[in-house]
Amino acid sequence: MLSRGKSAWAIAWVCCMAFSLFANADDHLTIKTDKGKIHGELSDDSQVRVFLGIPFAAPPVGPLRWKPPQPAMKWAGVKETTQFGSRCVQTSPFPDMHFRDPGQSEDCLNVNVWTPAKDKKAKLPVMVWIYGGGFTSGATSEPRQDGEHLATKGVIVVSMNYRLGVFGFLALPGLAAESPQHAAGNYGLLDQTAALQWVKENIAEFGGDPGNVTIFGESAGSFSVSAQMASPLAQGLFAHAIGESGAAFPGQRGAGFRPLADAEKEEAATAATVFGTSDVTALRAMSAEDLVAKVTAHPGPGGPSFWPVVDGYFLPEPVAQIYGEGKQAHVPLLAGWNRDEPSGLVANYPPATVASFTGMAQKTFGDRVAESLKVYPATTDAEAVRSTIDFAGDSFIAFGTWEWLEAQVSTGGASVYRYHFERPAPADKYHPAGSGAFHSDEIDYVFGTLNFRTDAVWQPEDQKLSDLVETYWTNFAHTGNPNGTGAPEWPQYNAGDGWQLMHLDVNSEPGADQHRDRDLFLQSVWVKKD
Repeated sequence: MLSRGKSAWAIAWVCCMAFSLFANADDHLTIKTDKGKIHGELSDDSQVRVFLGIPFAAPPVGPLRWKPPQPAMKWAGVKETTQFGSRCVQTSPFPDMHFRDPGQSEDCLNVNVWTPAKDKKAKLPVMVWIYGGGFTSGATSEPRQDGEHLATKGVIVVSMNYRLGVFGFLALPGLAAESPQHAAGNYGLLDQTAALQWVKENIAEFGGDPGNVTIFGESAGSFSVSAQMASPLAQGLFAHAIGESGAAFPGQRGAGFRPLADAEKEEAATAATVFGTSDVTALRAMSAEDLVAKVTAHPGPGGPSFWPVVDGYFLPEPVAQIYGEGKQAHVPLLAGWNRDEPSGLVANYPPATVASFTGMAQKTFGDRVAESLKVYPATTDAEAVRSTIDFAGDSFIAFGTWEWLEAQVSTGGASVYRYHFERPAPADKYHPAGSGAFHSDEIDYVFGTLNFRTDAVWQPEDQKLSDLVETYWTNFAHTGNPNGTGAPEWPQYNAGDGWQLMHLDVNSEPGADQHRDRDLFLQSVWVKKD
């Protein structure tokens, strides 16, 4: 039996050790960034450290509205980073977007970090996500884009909010006049670059390798990845790139970004109509709520649209020209799209017939309708239905993504991998049965967040495909090559390998591009016109 003195000493020693362990555990969740200390939390299974809502730039409010992002202010003490920061102000979120943040605000430039690293010596690869939403909506707090599960695959996942709509992409003569670079309109893209700069300066403290960063994004996020690759401002901030359904290349819908001069003229007229003025000082004096209300009052196809531009600063030239001249980032690229891209609701397409599709081809391709019917066959109504879906997908987003892949193969000086996502997710209230493998369908599989969509009935095959996609994506983040043990071999996309791509489905396998003639035909028709 211990004496009273020894017993008291033992109890004190145990208490001291317990306190020490607790303090060390707490220190494990405290990170020193370049602006101050932050404190995060552990995931429920204690495998991932989570830091949410970290400011990476100053709030773009008041005189900083429609300015390039400015450095965040330093803070004293320890900032709690256990809740998502506010999402950026937006006028029309898509119906299937759900957010877990406090609400929208102009003070929204924040990043999130999910890290499985136990300390800063790990030097893990980093994956930086850029969300989609047509440059008008979206946020990092969407459940399907949660980085926790993907981080368990041995990577650090980062996501950032960036300015949207009128706040992110308004281009006016007055804004260009006050810019030292005589540029305007790409504030949202500049936010993304600022977040990448934050990653370079801070990610080592989270156990990441600032020299091994992969940028990846979907839809507008994929457009953004192609633009970040083209911008001289982002050179050296990432080592690999992944694009999911989208690229800033011209196509039938003119998805290439407009010249600044054209945007200034159009948006000055739009501002005068929508806001009652195009004067920058007057517009900055308006509240965010007032701006949103005025934009919302002009809905529909004829309403105001704010989109990235060729501003002479972030983008010195059109994206396609930059790639054509080989001035883009020479990094490995993995990109592709989904089988049934157009707006996700294939089931809602009107019944196509041979006659209706032939009429659409005649209207679109004119005297080249005969050639178009060779690449969009419509000899039966069943073929006409499939060709209607394919044409809609090509004109919407698939063809521009193909152009991006082709350009990087031609001048990118690095390996390129192409995929085609073909597994339809189970139906939910936003995507009825028969929607196919719709636009954005792959996101849940990439992040391993199938269980967030509780109204969908997932199958074991879905989890199997998600595991494979996560493996490919994280392998690519490690080495710039998606291949690795236990996954079907994914060949490079180039002429020497027969233009092969990976078909991602229940039984994923590589195969030759069966529609190359179609894309080459579209290139001869659409790109020549742009």
